[in-house]
Amino acid sequence: MAKHEAADEAGSNRTRATSIPALERATGLPWDELVRRFEEHGAASLAHAEIARLARGWMPNELQNPDWWAQGAAIAYEQHAGLRVPGQSSSGAFRVGASRTLAADRDAAVEAWAAGPGTATEHLGHAASEPRRSRTDKRTFFRFDLEGTGRVEVAGTPNAKDPSKTSLAVSHDGLPDAESVEQWRAHWKALLAGL
Repeated sequence: MAKHEAADEAGSNRTRATSIPALERATGLPWDELVRRFEEHGAASLAHAEIARLARGWMPNELQNPDWWAQGAAIAYEQHAGLRVPGQSSSGAFRVGASRTLAADRDAAVEAWAAGPGTATEHLGHAASEPRRSRTDKRTFFRFDLEGTGRVEVAGTPNAKDPSKTSLAVSHDGLPDAESVEQWRAHWKALLAGL
């Protein structure tokens, strides 16, 4: 099944409306102008990486984190063109995320997760694997697999403006369908809220 057929079967091939105003503010380009540019370059028939490269070329020089905005523009266009639905990755699988800012350093924030929700042996009826921990110069991670429903990564990233705070983000990749996205989003948000 082609990606655009999957998007149609899921009942929607529309761009997540909340992402468009942010893209317009960041890039200084109206959404219809971005769509026109993508279509002029035949983006509907390109792979995700090629669409993102196109978008990167249109990002203003003064824009902070232009690669991230280019990825966002590419994803928004893919949703607009029916190549994927909101929550769907370029591979066709679905993903969901949730985050919360905590008044702690990144290691302490991830440790709070590990000592609380990280002790759970299952989530929504799916068995959790043994967690894997790692740390880079920028982030601290707590990762585990969920039987039959993908991988979960909990990442602690220091707040750029206030190093005494950390953004603790849960990313869940490999969901089987669009219908499960909101159920998992609510689950991860509730666990974060309990920290």
